[in-house]
Amino acid sequence: MAKYRGDLTLSLKSVSEQLSSTITNFTGLVDNKIKSILDSVSVSSRTNRDEIAKSITDFEKQVTNGLEKNREIIEKKLAEIQAGNEAKLEKMRETVDEKLHKTLETRLGKSFKLVSERLELVQKGLGEMQNLANGVGDLKKVLSNVKTKGVLGEYQLGAILEQLLAPHQYAQNVATKEGSRENIEFAIKIPSKHDSDKNIWLPIDSKFPTVDYESLMEAYDSGDINLLERSKKELEAKVKNFAKEIHTKYVDPPNTTEFAIMFLPFEGLYAEVLRIPNLFESL
Repeated sequence: MAKYRGDLTLSLKSVSEQLSSTITNFTGLVDNKIKSILDSVSVSSRTNRDEIAKSITDFEKQVTNGLEKNREIIEKKLAEIQAGNEAKLEKMRETVDEKLHKTLETRLGKSFKLVSERLELVQKGLGEMQNLANGVGDLKKVLSNVKTKGVLGEYQLGAILEQLLAPHQYAQNVATKEGSRENIEFAIKIPSKHDSDKNIWLPIDSKFPTVDYESLMEAYDSGDINLLERSKKELEAKVKNFAKEIHTKYVDPPNTTEFAIMFLPFEGLYAEVLRIPNLFESL
Protein backbone atom coordinates (compact mmCIF):
# COMPACT_ATOMS: atom_id res chain seq x y z
CA MET A 1 0.00 0.00 0.00
CA ALA A 2 2.87 2.32 0.82
CA LYS A 3 4.51 1.45 -2.44
CA TYR A 4 1.33 2.16 -4.33
CA ARG A 5 1.02 5.58 -2.65
CA GLY A 6 4.59 6.40 -3.55
CA ASP A 7 4.07 5.50 -7.16
CA LEU A 8 0.91 7.62 -7.26
CA THR A 9 2.76 10.55 -5.80
CA LEU A 10 5.49 10.19 -8.37
CA SER A 11 2.89 9.99 -11.09
CA LEU A 12 1.07 13.10 -9.88
CA LYS A 13 4.33 14.96 -9.63
CA SER A 14 5.25 13.97 -13.14
CA VAL A 15 1.84 15.02 -14.44
CA SER A 16 2.11 18.31 -12.58
CA GLU A 17 5.53 18.96 -14.05
CA GLN A 18 4.30 18.12 -17.52
CA LEU A 19 1.22 20.31 -17.06
CA SER A 20 3.37 23.17 -15.78
CA SER A 21 5.70 22.74 -18.71
CA THR A 22 2.76 22.66 -21.08
CA ILE A 23 1.25 25.82 -19.54
CA THR A 24 4.63 27.56 -19.73
CA ASN A 25 5.02 26.57 -23.34
CA PHE A 26 1.43 27.64 -24.13
CA THR A 27 1.95 30.97 -22.38
CA GLY A 28 5.08 31.54 -24.38
CA LEU A 29 3.26 30.71 -27.57
CA VAL A 30 0.42 33.07 -26.64
CA ASP A 31 2.83 35.84 -25.77
CA ASN A 32 4.65 35.35 -29.03
CA LYS A 33 1.37 35.32 -30.90
CA ILE A 34 0.16 38.48 -29.18
CA LYS A 35 3.48 40.16 -29.85
CA SER A 36 3.31 39.05 -33.45
CA ILE A 37 -0.25 40.40 -33.72
CA LEU A 38 0.72 43.66 -32.05
CA ASP A 39 3.67 44.02 -34.37
CA SER A 40 1.44 43.29 -37.31
CA VAL A 41 -1.17 45.75 -36.09
CA SER A 42 1.51 48.37 -35.49
CA VAL A 43 2.91 47.87 -38.97
CA SER A 44 -0.61 47.89 -40.45
CA SER A 45 -1.49 51.05 -38.52
CA ARG A 46 1.61 52.80 -39.76
CA THR A 47 0.87 51.60 -43.27
CA ASN A 48 -2.77 52.76 -43.03
CA ARG A 49 -1.73 56.04 -41.50
CA ASP A 50 0.76 56.62 -44.27
CA GLU A 51 -1.79 55.64 -46.87
CA ILE A 52 -4.43 57.93 -45.29
CA ALA A 53 -1.96 60.80 -45.08
CA LYS A 54 -1.00 60.19 -48.69
CA SER A 55 -4.67 60.02 -49.70
CA ILE A 56 -5.42 63.26 -47.88
CA THR A 57 -2.42 64.90 -49.50
CA ASP A 58 -3.49 63.61 -52.91
CA PHE A 59 -7.07 64.80 -52.24
CA GLU A 60 -5.84 68.22 -51.20
CA LYS A 61 -3.77 68.45 -54.35
CA GLN A 62 -6.77 67.41 -56.46
CA VAL A 63 -9.03 69.90 -54.70
CA THR A 64 -6.42 72.63 -55.04
CA ASN A 65 -5.93 71.83 -58.70
CA GLY A 66 -9.69 71.69 -59.22
CA LEU A 67 -10.23 75.01 -57.49
CA GLU A 68 -7.42 76.57 -59.47
CA LYS A 69 -8.91 75.30 -62.71
CA ASN A 70 -12.39 76.48 -61.67
CA ARG A 71 -10.97 79.86 -60.70
CA GLU A 72 -9.29 80.17 -64.08
CA ILE A 73 -12.51 79.14 -65.82
CA ILE A 74 -14.59 81.59 -63.74
CA GLU A 75 -12.13 84.42 -64.34
CA LYS A 76 -12.20 83.67 -68.04
CA LYS A 77 -16.00 83.62 -68.08
CA LEU A 78 -16.17 86.86 -66.09
CA ALA A 79 -13.71 88.47 -68.48
CA GLU A 80 -15.84 87.31 -71.41
CA ILE A 81 -19.02 88.60 -69.74
CA GLN A 82 -17.36 91.94 -68.95
CA ALA A 83 -16.12 92.27 -72.49
CA GLY A 84 -19.57 91.41 -73.81
CA ASN A 85 -21.26 93.91 -71.49
CA GLU A 86 -18.78 96.62 -72.43
CA ALA A 87 -19.46 95.94 -76.09
CA LYS A 88 -23.22 96.06 -75.54
CA LEU A 89 -22.96 99.24 -73.47
CA GLU A 90 -20.84 100.86 -76.12
CA LYS A 91 -23.37 99.90 -78.76
CA MET A 92 -26.21 101.21 -76.60
CA ARG A 93 -24.30 104.44 -75.98
CA GLU A 94 -23.76 104.90 -79.69
CA THR A 95 -27.46 104.24 -80.34
CA VAL A 96 -28.52 106.66 -77.59
CA ASP A 97 -26.08 109.31 -78.79
CA GLU A 98 -27.36 108.91 -82.31
CA LYS A 99 -31.00 109.21 -81.22
CA LEU A 100 -30.26 112.13 -78.90
CA HIS A 101 -28.38 113.91 -81.65
CA LYS A 102 -31.21 113.33 -84.07
CA THR A 103 -33.84 114.37 -81.52
CA LEU A 104 -31.82 117.44 -80.55
CA GLU A 105 -31.47 118.49 -84.16
CA THR A 106 -35.20 118.00 -84.73
CA ARG A 107 -36.19 119.92 -81.61
CA LEU A 108 -33.71 122.70 -82.22
CA GLY A 109 -35.03 123.04 -85.74
CA LYS A 110 -38.60 123.23 -84.44
CA SER A 111 -37.56 125.65 -81.70
CA PHE A 112 -35.80 127.98 -84.11
CA LYS A 113 -38.79 127.83 -86.39
CA LEU A 114 -41.13 128.57 -83.47
CA VAL A 115 -38.95 131.44 -82.28
CA SER A 116 -38.89 132.87 -85.77
CA GLU A 117 -42.66 132.65 -86.00
CA ARG A 118 -43.06 134.24 -82.56
CA LEU A 119 -40.73 137.08 -83.50
CA GLU A 120 -42.81 137.72 -86.57
CA LEU A 121 -45.95 137.73 -84.42
CA VAL A 122 -44.30 140.08 -81.91
CA GLN A 123 -43.31 142.44 -84.68
CA LYS A 124 -46.81 142.29 -86.05
CA GLY A 125 -48.24 142.76 -82.55
CA LEU A 126 -46.08 145.83 -81.99
CA GLY A 127 -47.62 147.39 -85.03
CA GLU A 128 -51.10 146.54 -83.80
CA MET A 129 -50.29 147.90 -80.33
CA GLN A 130 -49.25 151.14 -81.92
CA ASN A 131 -52.68 151.34 -83.48
CA LEU A 132 -54.37 150.39 -80.22
CA ALA A 133 -52.42 153.04 -78.32
CA ASN A 134 -54.26 155.64 -80.31
CA GLY A 135 -57.57 154.36 -78.87
CA VAL A 136 -56.45 154.16 -75.22
CA GLY A 137 -57.75 157.63 -74.53
CA ASP A 138 -61.19 156.68 -75.76
CA LEU A 139 -61.14 153.47 -73.69
CA LYS A 140 -60.13 155.40 -70.56
CA LYS A 141 -63.04 157.76 -71.11
CA VAL A 142 -65.42 154.82 -71.33
CA LEU A 143 -64.09 153.21 -68.14
CA SER A 144 -64.14 156.50 -66.24
CA ASN A 145 -67.91 156.46 -66.45
CA VAL A 146 -69.30 155.11 -63.14
CA LYS A 147 -72.28 153.43 -64.75
CA THR A 148 -70.07 151.75 -67.35
CA LYS A 149 -67.78 150.37 -64.63
CA GLY A 150 -70.80 149.08 -62.74
CA VAL A 151 -71.96 147.23 -65.84
CA LEU A 152 -68.44 145.85 -66.29
CA GLY A 153 -68.41 144.53 -62.71
CA GLU A 154 -71.83 142.97 -63.18
CA TYR A 155 -70.65 141.34 -66.39
CA GLN A 156 -67.60 139.88 -64.64
CA LEU A 157 -69.77 138.49 -61.83
CA GLY A 158 -72.18 136.94 -64.32
CA ALA A 159 -69.31 135.32 -66.24
CA ILE A 160 -67.88 133.77 -63.04
CA LEU A 161 -71.25 132.36 -61.96
CA GLU A 162 -71.85 131.00 -65.46
CA GLN A 163 -68.58 129.10 -65.30
CA LEU A 164 -69.06 127.75 -61.77
CA LEU A 165 -72.78 126.97 -61.60
CA ALA A 166 -75.53 125.40 -63.68
CA PRO A 167 -78.22 127.79 -64.99
CA HIS A 168 -80.83 126.47 -62.54
CA GLN A 169 -78.52 127.09 -59.54
CA TYR A 170 -78.66 130.89 -59.71
CA ALA A 171 -80.80 133.72 -61.06
CA GLN A 172 -80.40 137.35 -62.14
CA ASN A 173 -82.32 140.41 -60.98
CA VAL A 174 -84.03 138.69 -58.05
CA ALA A 175 -86.23 140.35 -55.39
CA THR A 176 -84.77 138.42 -52.45
CA LYS A 177 -86.55 140.43 -49.75
CA GLU A 178 -90.24 139.72 -49.33
CA GLY A 179 -92.41 142.74 -50.19
CA SER A 180 -89.49 144.68 -51.67
CA ARG A 181 -89.09 145.96 -55.22
CA GLU A 182 -85.31 146.08 -54.95
CA ASN A 183 -83.70 143.46 -57.20
CA ILE A 184 -80.26 142.05 -56.53
CA GLU A 185 -77.96 141.56 -59.52
CA PHE A 186 -77.47 137.84 -58.84
CA ALA A 187 -78.63 135.32 -56.23
CA ILE A 188 -77.61 131.69 -55.73
CA LYS A 189 -80.12 129.00 -54.77
CA ILE A 190 -79.16 127.17 -51.57
CA PRO A 191 -81.10 124.36 -49.81
CA SER A 192 -82.71 125.60 -46.61
CA LYS A 193 -81.29 124.14 -43.40
CA HIS A 194 -84.81 124.15 -41.92
CA ASP A 195 -86.63 122.58 -44.89
CA SER A 196 -84.68 120.35 -47.28
CA ASP A 197 -87.42 120.66 -49.91
CA LYS A 198 -87.14 124.46 -49.98
CA ASN A 199 -84.46 126.71 -51.47
CA ILE A 200 -83.34 130.07 -50.13
CA TRP A 201 -81.35 132.83 -51.83
CA LEU A 202 -77.72 133.88 -51.31
CA PRO A 203 -77.60 137.54 -52.55
CA ILE A 204 -74.54 138.69 -54.51
CA ASP A 205 -74.09 142.31 -55.56
CA SER A 206 -71.22 143.85 -57.56
CA LYS A 207 -69.79 147.12 -56.26
CA PHE A 208 -67.00 149.33 -57.59
CA PRO A 209 -66.22 152.57 -55.69
CA THR A 210 -64.54 154.10 -58.71
CA VAL A 211 -63.83 157.63 -57.47
CA ASP A 212 -62.55 156.54 -54.06
CA TYR A 213 -60.31 153.85 -55.51
CA GLU A 214 -58.81 156.20 -58.10
CA SER A 215 -58.21 158.82 -55.42
CA LEU A 216 -56.37 156.22 -53.35
CA MET A 217 -54.18 155.29 -56.30
CA GLU A 218 -53.36 158.95 -56.91
CA ALA A 219 -52.47 159.31 -53.23
CA TYR A 220 -50.03 156.40 -53.55
CA ASP A 221 -48.43 158.06 -56.56
CA SER A 222 -48.15 161.46 -54.84
CA GLY A 223 -46.55 160.06 -51.68
CA ASP A 224 -48.67 162.37 -49.56
CA ILE A 225 -49.26 160.51 -46.26
CA ASN A 226 -52.17 162.70 -45.18
CA LEU A 227 -53.87 162.35 -48.55
CA LEU A 228 -53.27 158.60 -48.45
CA GLU A 229 -54.87 158.20 -45.02
CA ARG A 230 -57.82 160.37 -46.03
CA SER A 231 -58.33 158.36 -49.22
CA LYS A 232 -58.26 155.09 -47.25
CA LYS A 233 -60.90 156.38 -44.84
CA GLU A 234 -63.10 157.51 -47.73
CA LEU A 235 -62.77 154.11 -49.38
CA GLU A 236 -63.54 152.40 -46.06
CA ALA A 237 -66.66 154.54 -45.55
CA LYS A 238 -67.86 153.86 -49.10
CA VAL A 239 -67.39 150.07 -48.75
CA LYS A 240 -69.22 150.08 -45.40
CA ASN A 241 -72.10 152.01 -46.97
CA PHE A 242 -72.24 149.45 -49.76
CA ALA A 243 -72.39 146.66 -47.17
CA LYS A 244 -75.22 148.34 -45.23
CA GLU A 245 -77.12 148.95 -48.46
CA ILE A 246 -76.81 145.31 -49.51
CA HIS A 247 -77.83 144.08 -46.06
CA THR A 248 -80.82 146.41 -45.87
CA LYS A 249 -82.13 145.78 -49.37
CA TYR A 250 -81.46 142.10 -49.95
CA VAL A 251 -80.89 140.12 -46.71
CA ASP A 252 -84.17 138.66 -45.44
CA PRO A 253 -83.90 135.41 -43.42
CA PRO A 254 -85.40 132.83 -43.68
CA ASN A 255 -86.03 133.67 -47.34
CA THR A 256 -82.32 134.36 -47.74
CA THR A 257 -79.11 133.47 -46.00
CA GLU A 258 -78.15 135.55 -42.98
CA PHE A 259 -75.44 137.23 -45.01
CA ALA A 260 -74.80 138.46 -48.55
CA ILE A 261 -71.73 138.69 -50.78
CA MET A 262 -70.25 141.96 -52.02
CA PHE A 263 -68.34 141.30 -55.26
CA LEU A 264 -65.36 143.60 -55.95
CA PRO A 265 -64.52 143.11 -59.63
CA PHE A 266 -60.79 143.97 -59.52
CA GLU A 267 -58.01 142.35 -57.48
CA GLY A 268 -56.36 145.71 -56.78
CA LEU A 269 -59.55 147.04 -55.19
CA TYR A 270 -60.02 143.85 -53.16
CA ALA A 271 -56.41 144.03 -51.96
CA GLU A 272 -56.86 147.64 -50.80
CA VAL A 273 -59.98 146.67 -48.84
CA LEU A 274 -58.03 143.90 -47.12
CA ARG A 275 -55.25 146.36 -46.22
CA ILE A 276 -57.61 148.56 -44.21
CA PRO A 277 -57.43 147.28 -40.60
CA ASN A 278 -60.56 145.42 -39.32
CA LEU A 279 -62.65 146.38 -42.36
CA PHE A 280 -62.93 142.87 -43.71
CA GLU A 281 -63.88 141.48 -40.26
CA SER A 282 -66.42 144.21 -39.57
CA LEU A 283 -68.23 143.67 -42.86
